Amino acid sequence: MACRVSNNITRILVLGIAALMALMPAPAKAQIKPFGKPLATCVARAQGQGETPRQVLANPARFSCAADQTLFGPGDFWVATPRLNLVFDTGDPLRVRIASLWQHRMTLYALHADGTTTIFPPGRNALAGTLKLGAMVEYAFPVHMAPVTRLVWHVEGSQNLRGVVIGARAGTAAEGVRADLTMATIYSAFSGLCIALLVYNLALWGALRHRFQLAYCAMVAALLVYTMSSSGVLAWHLPDLANADRLRTNYGTLAIAAAAALYFARTFFEPRVFGRNLGLLIRVIGFVVLGGGAAMVLAPDRWIPLADRLYAIAFLTVPLAVLPVLWSAWVARSRYLWLFAVAWAAPAYMAFVRALHSLGWGSWSFWLDNSTIIAMTAEALLSSLAIAYRIRLLSLERDLAIAQETESRKLAQTDDLTGLLNRRAFLLEAIGRSGRQQLILADLDHFKRVNDTLGHDGGDEVLRVFARSLRLAVPIGALVARFGGEEFAIVVNGDSQIDPNALLATLRTARMPFDLRVTASLGVCTGPLATEQDWKRMYQCADRALFEAKAHGRDRARHGERLVTAG
Repeated sequence: MACRVSNNITRILVLGIAALMALMPAPAKAQIKPFGKPLATCVARAQGQGETPRQVLANPARFSCAADQTLFGPGDFWVATPRLNLVFDTGDPLRVRIASLWQHRMTLYALHADGTTTIFPPGRNALAGTLKLGAMVEYAFPVHMAPVTRLVWHVEGSQNLRGVVIGARAGTAAEGVRADLTMATIYSAFSGLCIALLVYNLALWGALRHRFQLAYCAMVAALLVYTMSSSGVLAWHLPDLANADRLRTNYGTLAIAAAAALYFARTFFEPRVFGRNLGLLIRVIGFVVLGGGAAMVLAPDRWIPLADRLYAIAFLTVPLAVLPVLWSAWVARSRYLWLFAVAWAAPAYMAFVRALHSLGWGSWSFWLDNSTIIAMTAEALLSSLAIAYRIRLLSLERDLAIAQETESRKLAQTDDLTGLLNRRAFLLEAIGRSGRQQLILADLDHFKRVNDTLGHDGGDEVLRVFARSLRLAVPIGALVARFGGEEFAIVVNGDSQIDPNALLATLRTARMPFDLRVTASLGVCTGPLATEQDWKRMYQCADRALFEAKAHGRDRARHGERLVTAG
């Protein structure tokens, strides 16, 4: 029943989030308009040293404009645009951007209508120009009166994993600023989210110590480094970092994030979700993904194409882990299934699409290249919500366990019939009290006659009424217990001693079943209760006093202080 209620709550929560997202207005295309206008490119394999752009362009048959650039494999290339007419505006200079790729050196030649050539020589880290947000290389053209008629790149040592020159676009400086602001918003929002989630979950882990919290923090931390690297910010702060090493960081941190996410799933669900085989599958796929990342980080340049293919295949195994986990969670009726499924839908899908793209399916896209940030933003938020939901359930379970334990202790310490302390609990609290104490033993008179008259049910009711009368008659802080049968005991501090005769008067006025007149005899003793020996002496004293009260006609009290002194 509790499981069905939890699943219903989760469904309502997820549907509410989906409704809010659906009600949010979709951003207009103008708000996420990419930089500039796309430029078509044609590629030709370089033929030896000493070639010039004009020599290469003189033989257009060498260039292929329709073929997938990756089909050429690694090597040195010339990449040229068709004829252009890029006119300069002195108030808003020309900018050209391309995607940053795995290559050794790149030189851009801009041919102008007046026959001049602007050369952008290879810059540091094999990046000509400046690395902008989104890891886009920007060429900032100086003010020039003649239009640009052709752009020609000479690329040396290209690994050609996604292409030789891709994502080429021409625009203005103002368009570049707008594109940078858009990407800055995305990257800074995600980075701020990662930092906030790290602080929040590390603080929770310090108090709760759940393993899934550390796995989640490892995933978010890896994504934070991945964001810094893939955005190009890492290269700004480490100017001596080679672009190939920046790309290696991309691959490595994304693999760590994926492996941490798999471990998060393994530790987040209830243990019943993961049998031996499913747990083994998760560990194997986690190691496969980490192995793919290690291959990209450690492989020498000549092995990078092979390592990239292995990396993509490794990421294709992630859905092989997610789907069985979701199925097992469904069968086990996990309370966390729906939040987890929604949180992982986008990252799992994008990992699958990007892996297929790495294997040659589909063309390059700037937003596909940055889809990990968008997908993991949703995953991080929803996973954090799932963590909060799980912690809430754990808190409820803890509170219920504490309440049950408290109730169990109470039941173990009380008499079932009267609700007073039982003998064991009474002794635990009575022995060890400091100062002089007063002990009163009370015994109902002729209780067998009461049972014979009213029956055992009536006798039990008499005991309950008598117990209630005792509780009301003694001062606050007094210990009242049923020792068994019709015998009761009271312990109170010597400073708040009970008048036995007043207690008897109160008991006589208690309304019993069928207005039956019930009386009791009391044995009273005072003395220390610091040790178990003190208790034995006190009990013997009060018991003898009770015997004297019974012997002298009942319905009376007798004191036994002289017996304690004599002992």
